[in-house]
Amino acid sequence: MTTVAIIGAGAGLGQAAARRFGREGFSIALISRTQSNVDQLAAELTYDGVTARGYAANVRDPKALRTALDAAAADLGPIEVLQYSPVPAREFMKPVLETTAEDLVGPVEQSVYGPVTAVQHVLPGLRELGRGTILFINGGSAVRPSGGVAGTSVAFAGESAYGQMLHEALAPEGIHVAQLIIPHGIGGGEPDHEPDALADRIWSLHRDRGAFRSFVGEWAA
Repeated sequence: MTTVAIIGAGAGLGQAAARRFGREGFSIALISRTQSNVDQLAAELTYDGVTARGYAANVRDPKALRTALDAAAADLGPIEVLQYSPVPAREFMKPVLETTAEDLVGPVEQSVYGPVTAVQHVLPGLRELGRGTILFINGGSAVRPSGGVAGTSVAFAGESAYGQMLHEALAPEGIHVAQLIIPHGIGGGEPDHEPDALADRIWSLHRDRGAFRSFVGEWAA
């Protein structure tokens, strides 16, 4: 049995993705900052017959993130799918004219340093498996920067660029990299933005192994 590691797991999209991959026979590693939160999510999945465990790590702490990924692989089996989807903090979303260099440290640590840390740590295992998927979940500012949320616009753009480069570099090795853009946020009454619908999209990105970037709805038109 192989594992999907969901970094930034929460009760909405993270748990929906966990259930979707769990139905396909994956073990689930839930990684987030608070141990009690991921323990509760793991308990709900276990009750439903899914093998799951929670691990606490702040994505801005590279050592903690590596330790969590190592523990997940040791406890649950090799990581085949890595989903990187932590929610940005409110303070990352200042208007551009109010954003200082110091204000960019947090968003860049979360959306650039964090994914690079995670990918580099799981990549040897993916290569040993000879397959795998790396999934980045992002908001619309990853491809259409907004001056109202300067920190996330800068950081998400960096994450998107990193993912595109990974997609091109790893495809010949049988490792798929994809990014799902959710332009209007999760939920909000739009059926295709609800957690279960998004989880189906995430599963299809792993299963179908197509293009790097996928958009929810008609936003990309």
